[in-house]
Amino acid sequence: MHSSFDSSDPAYSEGLDPADDAPGVSPFVYFLRGMRGSLSVPGLVLAVTFIGFGGLLHDIGFPISAGLLSTVLVWALPAQVILVGGISSGTALPAVAVAVCLSGVRLMPMVVALMPLIRGRRTSLATELFCAHFIAVTMWVEGFRLLPKVPVEGRPPFTIGLGSGLIAISVAGNLAGFFLTDRLPGPLSVALLLLTPISFSILLVRNAKAHVDWLAIVLGAALSPLVIGSPGGLDLFWSGVGGGTLAFAAARLLRWQA
Repeated sequence: MHSSFDSSDPAYSEGLDPADDAPGVSPFVYFLRGMRGSLSVPGLVLAVTFIGFGGLLHDIGFPISAGLLSTVLVWALPAQVILVGGISSGTALPAVAVAVCLSGVRLMPMVVALMPLIRGRRTSLATELFCAHFIAVTMWVEGFRLLPKVPVEGRPPFTIGLGSGLIAISVAGNLAGFFLTDRLPGPLSVALLLLTPISFSILLVRNAKAHVDWLAIVLGAALSPLVIGSPGGLDLFWSGVGGGTLAFAAARLLRWQA
Protein backbone atom coordinates (compact mmCIF):
# COMPACT_ATOMS: atom_id res chain seq x y z
CA MET A 1 0.00 0.00 0.00
CA HIS A 2 1.52 3.29 -1.11
CA SER A 3 1.80 6.21 1.30
CA SER A 4 2.62 9.84 0.44
CA PHE A 5 4.58 10.17 3.70
CA ASP A 6 7.87 8.71 4.81
CA SER A 7 9.61 8.30 8.12
CA SER A 8 11.22 11.74 7.77
CA ASP A 9 7.81 13.44 7.80
CA PRO A 10 7.56 15.86 10.77
CA ALA A 11 4.26 14.27 11.69
CA TYR A 12 6.10 11.29 13.13
CA SER A 13 7.85 13.55 15.63
CA GLU A 14 4.44 14.72 16.83
CA GLY A 15 3.25 11.20 17.62
CA LEU A 16 1.08 11.09 14.49
CA ASP A 17 0.99 8.23 12.05
CA PRO A 18 0.56 10.18 8.77
CA ALA A 19 -2.57 9.06 7.01
CA ASP A 20 -2.35 6.83 3.99
CA ASP A 21 -3.55 8.33 0.72
CA ALA A 22 -5.17 5.06 -0.29
CA PRO A 23 -8.98 4.98 -0.20
CA GLY A 24 -10.84 3.08 2.45
CA VAL A 25 -9.27 4.63 5.54
CA SER A 26 -12.03 4.98 8.13
CA PRO A 27 -13.01 8.50 9.27
CA PHE A 28 -12.76 7.14 12.82
CA VAL A 29 -9.06 6.44 12.22
CA TYR A 30 -8.55 10.07 11.23
CA PHE A 31 -10.52 11.12 14.30
CA LEU A 32 -8.22 9.10 16.56
CA ARG A 33 -5.16 10.55 14.85
CA GLY A 34 -6.55 14.02 15.52
CA MET A 35 -7.07 13.15 19.17
CA ARG A 36 -3.49 11.94 19.37
CA GLY A 37 -2.32 15.14 17.68
CA SER A 38 -3.76 17.17 20.58
CA LEU A 39 -1.12 15.64 22.86
CA SER A 40 1.47 18.28 22.03
CA VAL A 41 3.30 21.20 23.61
CA PRO A 42 0.49 23.67 22.71
CA GLY A 43 -1.97 21.19 24.25
CA LEU A 44 0.10 21.14 27.43
CA VAL A 45 0.19 24.94 27.53
CA LEU A 46 -3.59 24.94 27.05
CA ALA A 47 -4.02 22.55 29.99
CA VAL A 48 -1.91 24.74 32.27
CA THR A 49 -3.81 27.84 31.14
CA PHE A 50 -7.15 26.26 31.97
CA ILE A 51 -5.80 25.25 35.36
CA GLY A 52 -5.62 28.99 35.96
CA PHE A 53 -9.20 29.39 34.77
CA GLY A 54 -10.31 26.61 37.10
CA GLY A 55 -8.63 28.47 39.95
CA LEU A 56 -10.50 31.62 38.96
CA LEU A 57 -13.82 29.73 39.07
CA HIS A 58 -13.00 28.55 42.57
CA ASP A 59 -11.97 32.01 43.81
CA ILE A 60 -15.14 33.77 42.65
CA GLY A 61 -17.43 30.93 43.73
CA PHE A 62 -18.59 30.06 40.22
CA PRO A 63 -20.10 26.55 39.86
CA ILE A 64 -17.60 24.14 38.35
CA SER A 65 -20.33 22.48 36.26
CA ALA A 66 -21.20 25.80 34.61
CA GLY A 67 -17.51 26.55 34.11
CA LEU A 68 -16.96 23.22 32.37
CA LEU A 69 -20.00 23.84 30.19
CA SER A 70 -18.54 27.21 29.16
CA THR A 71 -15.33 25.45 28.10
CA VAL A 72 -17.24 23.00 25.91
CA LEU A 73 -19.70 25.49 24.39
CA VAL A 74 -17.85 28.84 24.35
CA TRP A 75 -14.33 27.44 23.89
CA ALA A 76 -12.53 30.79 24.03
CA LEU A 77 -10.82 31.76 27.25
CA PRO A 78 -11.21 35.58 27.02
CA ALA A 79 -14.93 35.16 26.33
CA GLN A 80 -15.21 32.67 29.21
CA VAL A 81 -13.56 35.12 31.60
CA ILE A 82 -16.00 37.82 30.45
CA LEU A 83 -18.89 35.38 30.94
CA VAL A 84 -18.08 34.21 34.46
CA GLY A 85 -16.88 37.65 35.57
CA GLY A 86 -20.03 39.35 34.30
CA ILE A 87 -22.38 36.82 35.86
CA SER A 88 -20.51 36.86 39.18
CA SER A 89 -20.61 40.67 39.35
CA GLY A 90 -24.36 40.75 38.73
CA THR A 91 -24.21 42.24 35.21
CA ALA A 92 -27.45 41.90 33.25
CA LEU A 93 -27.45 38.70 31.20
CA PRO A 94 -28.21 40.43 27.85
CA ALA A 95 -25.19 42.69 28.39
CA VAL A 96 -23.01 39.68 29.22
CA ALA A 97 -24.26 37.87 26.10
CA VAL A 98 -23.42 40.85 23.87
CA ALA A 99 -19.95 41.19 25.41
CA VAL A 100 -19.24 37.47 24.89
CA CYS A 101 -20.43 37.64 21.28
CA LEU A 102 -18.28 40.70 20.55
CA SER A 103 -15.28 38.98 22.09
CA GLY A 104 -15.88 35.99 19.83
CA VAL A 105 -15.76 38.19 16.71
CA ARG A 106 -11.96 38.15 16.93
CA LEU A 107 -12.03 34.45 15.99
CA MET A 108 -13.87 35.02 12.70
CA PRO A 109 -10.72 35.77 10.65
CA MET A 110 -9.17 32.56 12.02
CA VAL A 111 -12.22 30.56 10.90
CA VAL A 112 -12.16 32.16 7.43
CA ALA A 113 -8.43 31.43 7.07
CA LEU A 114 -8.52 27.82 8.29
CA MET A 115 -11.79 26.49 6.86
CA PRO A 116 -10.49 26.09 3.26
CA LEU A 117 -7.82 23.78 4.68
CA ILE A 118 -10.36 21.77 6.70
CA ARG A 119 -12.90 21.09 3.97
CA GLY A 120 -12.99 17.61 2.55
CA ARG A 121 -14.05 16.72 -0.96
CA ARG A 122 -17.70 16.12 -0.02
CA THR A 123 -18.07 17.80 3.36
CA SER A 124 -21.59 18.70 4.44
CA LEU A 125 -22.46 22.15 5.75
CA ALA A 126 -23.31 20.67 9.16
CA THR A 127 -19.85 19.08 9.39
CA GLU A 128 -18.16 22.34 8.39
CA LEU A 129 -20.11 24.27 11.04
CA PHE A 130 -19.18 21.67 13.66
CA CYS A 131 -15.51 21.91 12.69
CA ALA A 132 -15.69 25.71 12.86
CA HIS A 133 -16.77 25.49 16.52
CA PHE A 134 -13.34 24.14 17.47
CA ILE A 135 -11.36 26.98 15.86
CA ALA A 136 -9.74 29.11 18.54
CA VAL A 137 -6.15 30.35 18.90
CA THR A 138 -4.53 26.97 19.69
CA MET A 139 -6.64 25.11 17.13
CA TRP A 140 -5.82 27.73 14.49
CA VAL A 141 -2.07 27.37 15.01
CA GLU A 142 -2.13 23.57 15.25
CA GLY A 143 -4.47 23.30 12.26
CA PHE A 144 -2.05 25.10 9.95
CA ARG A 145 0.78 22.95 11.27
CA LEU A 146 -0.87 19.52 11.12
CA LEU A 147 -3.65 19.57 8.51
CA PRO A 148 -1.37 19.86 5.44
CA LYS A 149 0.04 16.46 6.43
CA VAL A 150 -3.44 14.86 6.31
CA PRO A 151 -5.14 13.70 3.06
CA VAL A 152 -8.02 15.97 2.06
CA GLU A 153 -10.73 13.38 2.70
CA GLY A 154 -9.50 12.84 6.24
CA ARG A 155 -9.25 16.47 7.32
CA PRO A 156 -12.80 16.99 8.68
CA PRO A 157 -12.70 13.97 11.07
CA PHE A 158 -9.07 14.79 11.93
CA THR A 159 -10.15 18.34 12.83
CA ILE A 160 -12.99 17.07 14.99
CA GLY A 161 -10.61 14.69 16.75
CA LEU A 162 -7.99 17.39 17.28
CA GLY A 163 -10.56 19.87 18.57
CA SER A 164 -12.21 17.29 20.82
CA GLY A 165 -8.83 16.37 22.26
CA LEU A 166 -7.94 20.00 22.98
CA ILE A 167 -11.30 20.59 24.67
CA ALA A 168 -10.88 17.41 26.74
CA ILE A 169 -7.44 18.65 27.84
CA SER A 170 -8.97 22.01 28.77
CA VAL A 171 -11.77 20.38 30.77
CA ALA A 172 -9.18 18.34 32.66
CA GLY A 173 -7.28 21.56 33.37
CA ASN A 174 -10.48 23.20 34.63
CA LEU A 175 -11.08 20.37 37.08
CA ALA A 176 -7.48 20.31 38.28
CA GLY A 177 -7.38 24.07 38.80
CA PHE A 178 -10.71 24.18 40.60
CA PHE A 179 -9.89 21.43 43.08
CA LEU A 180 -6.20 22.28 43.54
CA THR A 181 -6.50 26.05 43.72
CA ASP A 182 -6.14 26.11 47.50
CA ARG A 183 -2.65 24.67 47.05
CA LEU A 184 -1.54 27.26 44.45
CA PRO A 185 -0.45 30.81 45.36
CA GLY A 186 -2.89 33.43 44.09
CA PRO A 187 -0.39 35.21 41.79
CA LEU A 188 0.52 31.86 40.21
CA SER A 189 -3.12 31.13 39.39
CA VAL A 190 -3.42 34.49 37.63
CA ALA A 191 -0.07 34.08 35.86
CA LEU A 192 -1.20 30.78 34.34
CA LEU A 193 -3.82 32.67 32.33
CA LEU A 194 -1.00 34.47 30.49
CA LEU A 195 0.54 31.31 29.08
CA THR A 196 -1.81 31.14 26.08
CA PRO A 197 -1.07 34.65 24.69
CA ILE A 198 2.66 34.16 25.38
CA SER A 199 2.62 30.79 23.59
CA PHE A 200 0.64 32.28 20.69
CA SER A 201 3.17 35.12 20.30
CA ILE A 202 6.08 32.66 20.25
CA LEU A 203 4.32 30.55 17.59
CA LEU A 204 3.66 33.64 15.47
CA VAL A 205 7.34 34.56 15.54
CA ARG A 206 8.38 30.97 14.82
CA ASN A 207 6.06 30.72 11.80
CA ALA A 208 6.91 34.16 10.33
CA LYS A 209 8.79 33.67 7.06
CA ALA A 210 8.08 36.55 4.66
CA HIS A 211 8.89 40.20 5.38
CA VAL A 212 5.18 41.00 5.44
CA ASP A 213 4.71 38.47 8.27
CA TRP A 214 7.25 40.29 10.43
CA LEU A 215 5.75 43.66 9.51
CA ALA A 216 2.28 42.44 10.56
CA ILE A 217 3.64 41.26 13.93
CA VAL A 218 5.44 44.58 14.56
CA LEU A 219 2.44 46.71 13.54
CA GLY A 220 0.04 44.58 15.58
CA ALA A 221 2.26 44.97 18.65
CA ALA A 222 2.52 48.73 18.06
CA LEU A 223 -1.27 49.06 17.83
CA SER A 224 -1.89 47.05 21.03
CA PRO A 225 -1.42 49.97 23.50
CA LEU A 226 -3.74 52.13 21.39
CA VAL A 227 -6.67 49.71 21.48
CA ILE A 228 -6.49 48.56 25.12
CA GLY A 229 -9.92 48.78 26.69
CA SER A 230 -11.81 48.43 23.41
CA PRO A 231 -15.53 47.71 23.97
CA GLY A 232 -16.40 44.03 24.09
CA GLY A 233 -12.86 42.90 24.82
CA LEU A 234 -11.83 43.38 21.16
CA ASP A 235 -8.30 44.57 21.93
CA LEU A 236 -6.67 41.54 20.30
CA PHE A 237 -9.08 41.68 17.37
CA TRP A 238 -8.31 45.32 16.48
CA SER A 239 -4.54 45.00 16.98
CA GLY A 240 -4.38 41.77 14.94
CA VAL A 241 -6.69 42.80 12.11
CA GLY A 242 -5.30 46.35 12.07
CA GLY A 243 -1.67 45.25 12.02
CA GLY A 244 -2.30 42.59 9.39
CA THR A 245 -4.29 44.95 7.17
CA LEU A 246 -1.65 47.69 7.37
CA ALA A 247 1.11 45.19 6.58
CA PHE A 248 -0.86 43.83 3.61
CA ALA A 249 -1.53 47.36 2.31
CA ALA A 250 2.13 48.32 2.72
CA ALA A 251 3.27 45.20 0.84
CA ARG A 252 0.86 45.87 -2.02
CA LEU A 253 1.88 49.53 -2.20
CA LEU A 254 5.60 48.76 -2.32
CA ARG A 255 5.00 46.08 -4.98
CA TRP A 256 2.94 48.54 -7.05
CA GLN A 257 5.60 51.24 -6.84
CA ALA A 258 8.30 48.77 -7.80
